[in-house]
Amino acid sequence: MTPNLFVANNVFDDRACQLGEGPLWHPLQQRWYWFDILQNRLLAKDTHENSLQAQYSWQFDEMVSAAGWLDEYMLLIASETGLYKFDTRSPSSPQASKQLVVELEANNPLTRSNDGRSDPWGGFWIGTMGKQAQQGLGSIYRYYQGQLRQLVTDITISNAICFAPDKTCAYYTDTPSQQIMRQALDTQGWPVGKACVWVDLRAQNRNPDGAVVDAHGNLWNAQWGASEVVCYNLEGQAILRVAFDAKQISCPAFGGTHMKVLLATSAAVDADIKDKNAGMTFTTDTAVMDITGLAEYRVEL
Repeated sequence: MTPNLFVANNVFDDRACQLGEGPLWHPLQQRWYWFDILQNRLLAKDTHENSLQAQYSWQFDEMVSAAGWLDEYMLLIASETGLYKFDTRSPSSPQASKQLVVELEANNPLTRSNDGRSDPWGGFWIGTMGKQAQQGLGSIYRYYQGQLRQLVTDITISNAICFAPDKTCAYYTDTPSQQIMRQALDTQGWPVGKACVWVDLRAQNRNPDGAVVDAHGNLWNAQWGASEVVCYNLEGQAILRVAFDAKQISCPAFGGTHMKVLLATSAAVDADIKDKNAGMTFTTDTAVMDITGLAEYRVEL
């Protein structure tokens, strides 16, 4: 099967991120959020008609990487030391506005948070990794009903955390393995048995990064260094490719009023000088692909 190719040239936000990651559509605010991990920043941009596409930026005192939405104004944010509640009405230097929910490897100065996403039960999965991508220093955790539980260990670069719409499984990757894993879940969202390889990219020498699932259960995976987000069907077969005008595409997300917008972050760190749009954030209309995204689940603390 040869997947159809779509070309996305729309720069949604030209603020260049050293390492853009963790995009999130907030359905109540009609606003996109994403992170620049290496610059300790949370960025945002409105999309509703009366906003004039207002831009926002918050500067933290440590790395921040992923988020889920709690209510109209509050986010759950993953940092290098914990999960925090954060009020998006806060000023641009919001240290006093964040409230610790639970520590996350706070006693390990070598690691930080990376990829994360809310699950269908209102929990939040978060991966960690070494700040220098040291082999095996990372893990994947789930925060649910007041407890943080370690699920996977010996991870080098945690990525691609997302969930099937029918709640049967989760997906994740350790990027250097070049394999996307499928993990069966029980009725409360906990892993059952061992994870199995679902997509193997070793023969293509591709590096799976962030991922998101659409309303039909297809998985959309950013592939670092390939300028693409690739869509895989329920059998793990590539069926669509979306090309972006930046090489280091890091993570996709669905949003927009009708969940018909695909946004993708990128990274400028170590980018080629010819990569003029490195670090910028892109969007494309998925209606032409007949694709509808799956809304992000609300985190329940």
